Amino acid sequence: MEKYENFNQELTYIKDERIKESVKYILNQLPDYFYLVPASSTGKYHPEYALGEGGLLRHTKAAVRIAYELLSDPVIGDKYSQNEKDLMLFGLMIHDGLKSGKVQEKYTKFDHPLLIGKFLQEEKANLTLSDDEITFLCKVIASHMGPWNKDYDGNEVLPVPKTKYENFVHMCDYLASRKCILVPFDTSNQITN
Repeated sequence: MEKYENFNQELTYIKDERIKESVKYILNQLPDYFYLVPASSTGKYHPEYALGEGGLLRHTKAAVRIAYELLSDPVIGDKYSQNEKDLMLFGLMIHDGLKSGKVQEKYTKFDHPLLIGKFLQEEKANLTLSDDEITFLCKVIASHMGPWNKDYDGNEVLPVPKTKYENFVHMCDYLASRKCILVPFDTSNQITN
């Protein structure tokens, strides 16, 4: 099985085949741990469905589904072009792709949003994306942590969201990490509704 097949349902939300192929490529390049580890080692910052084996995958799928549902509402979705929607969905699919680094470390790498942006730049030759699209992705991913942009020493490491695209991606990630919002998954990590 290809790694991207974990996102078969979510990939149907992306309309542009060129963008979809780039997402598949990046999903296949992500370290295996992305598909296996919990979203949180402590359980402090994520709902129950995002804990345990496959929790990070489920958190990611929940963030993508939240985005899809919001973008399907014309009051919200009509504010974005189809290209922008596809790119925001792409960004959400990979936003935590290097959460513990390229090679798994014990704890979350605080700069993981910047690491995935650097990874996109390194893989540019293998993608069917324009420079502007890669820049867009890097920006929405870099700011997905929102106001939690300072490292443990209080240094500002990550940008805060500034554009409507950055705010949207942060909002979807934020909602997918709220304990009061439960997303139902089956035993194969598929959302059931």
